[in-house]
Amino acid sequence: MVRVPLTEAERARGERLGAALREARGVRSMVEVAAQAGISVETLRKIETGRIPTPAFFTVVAVADAVNLSLDALRGTVEEAEPGALPRVS
Repeated sequence: MVRVPLTEAERARGERLGAALREARGVRSMVEVAAQAGISVETLRKIETGRIPTPAFFTVVAVADAVNLSLDALRGTVEEAEPGALPRVS
């Protein structure tokens, strides 16, 4: 199965996701957060740097939970800067 290359917008969204998770991690170490999320430190590093721009949903949930970041807040942060994004309905 051939994987379709990501668009620039998808890559940029992945970078914003990683930056939001990295900011939420604050002063906590990658080792601590990765262990709490149940993922490897290398996976967390790749997500935070945008090298994994489309991580699995449950991985995002685990990391967000580990850094006490709600999915709604994370979504708002990631989509905020997305050009052409539809406004969120509350």
